[in-house]
Amino acid sequence: MIVTQNAEMICENLKRNESGELCFAGLALSPLAKKYGTPLYLYDEERIRHNCRTYLNAVREGFGESARVMYASKAASFKRLYEIVKEEGLGVDVVSCGEIYTASLAGFPLENSYFHSNNKTDSDIEFAISKGVGYFVVDNAEELFAIEEIAEKQGIKQKIMIRITPGIDPHTYAAVATGRVDSKFGSAIETGQAESITALALTFPHLELCGFHCHVGSQIFDAEVYLATSRVMLSFAADMERKLGFITRDLDIGGGLGVRYIKEQPVLDIKETILTVAKEMKAIATELGISLPRISLEPGRSIVADAGLTLYTVGTVKRIPGYKSYVSVDGGMTDNPRFALYGSPYTILPVLGEVGEDSEPCSVVGRCCESGDILQENVPMKADVKRGDLLACLTTGAYHYSMASNYNRIPRPPVVMLGDGESYLAVKRETIEDIVRLDV
Repeated sequence: MIVTQNAEMICENLKRNESGELCFAGLALSPLAKKYGTPLYLYDEERIRHNCRTYLNAVREGFGESARVMYASKAASFKRLYEIVKEEGLGVDVVSCGEIYTASLAGFPLENSYFHSNNKTDSDIEFAISKGVGYFVVDNAEELFAIEEIAEKQGIKQKIMIRITPGIDPHTYAAVATGRVDSKFGSAIETGQAESITALALTFPHLELCGFHCHVGSQIFDAEVYLATSRVMLSFAADMERKLGFITRDLDIGGGLGVRYIKEQPVLDIKETILTVAKEMKAIATELGISLPRISLEPGRSIVADAGLTLYTVGTVKRIPGYKSYVSVDGGMTDNPRFALYGSPYTILPVLGEVGEDSEPCSVVGRCCESGDILQENVPMKADVKRGDLLACLTTGAYHYSMASNYNRIPRPPVVMLGDGESYLAVKRETIEDIVRLDV
């Protein structure tokens, strides 16, 4: 029986049962650890579906039935996830041949996909066209020439969108801010390069320019960022219509809505944010005297992040009197590199029993031979934490499995889906035999 949510919980799909055990998606965690082992990626299937529907319903209410939600699959990419996204009526954006191939194996209709990347090789382009990718999001002029040449050889006319840098600073982590003028992505409006690449794209007979794409960053909790971006992008579209006679049919305003990793972060109302942006974009388009293009959004993290949780087993507890204490787990930066990369905050909880007033702050660290292998600093731990205890790291559905590595030749964890009171394997646990499979 699941009891009421405790204040320590930051996600709706987390509870403690009557015996104090942490439950995720309605299932107690210790039996899952026993069945599948740790480290273990868990995904709440119903939460993924709920988040997909929230976005799709909101964009259709705000922008009309033609509006699209394109799941940014770099956040988490495996076959079962593409199947779920397809069933929920979303498109996808992909950034590599690996993601394209995975989506294809899952039966995803690739005509409903965008292909990103700031550096698509000729083989990438050939593969994507052969698989029927719907739209290329073109980053630069060299890419235009390459797609034109390959499309001509294959006898097709390829739909494209151009990635534009709107010059918006979202005040987020520098590593995930992508909308500034000096970003490695896209062509900047401010420098005149966006206009130049648009004019160039219109000269190619085997390319069909459909519109523009932008993305300003991640972990954004303020609708004002999107309102500012929308004004810049719609003004650019109006400018291209006036100067080049090009009417923008499609406009992708990116993703990046924030999710809650720790209790100090807000809970973002996705629907309210989208409806606010939609209302303003309609007013801006009217003001500029243009038709509002078909709008696409590209959520990734906010589709899967709070649908994920990672389970670990404590291996050692090391206390250094007068300095600090370490709790080491059987995972680490190989299954979650985000603290090492960005200093990302996380909530880490004991599976059995809450942390009381006698807690002590500990560094939760991984098993890698690396001083930077840290999951989180200053985590309140029970005073009697010991070897064999289970810990849960919350909100790990995005950029965990997709960024996992074999550093120190450590196998990657499995992915287990939870739904309707049951669990099933979506990705097998990697073995040491898998790691050496390509060695010659």
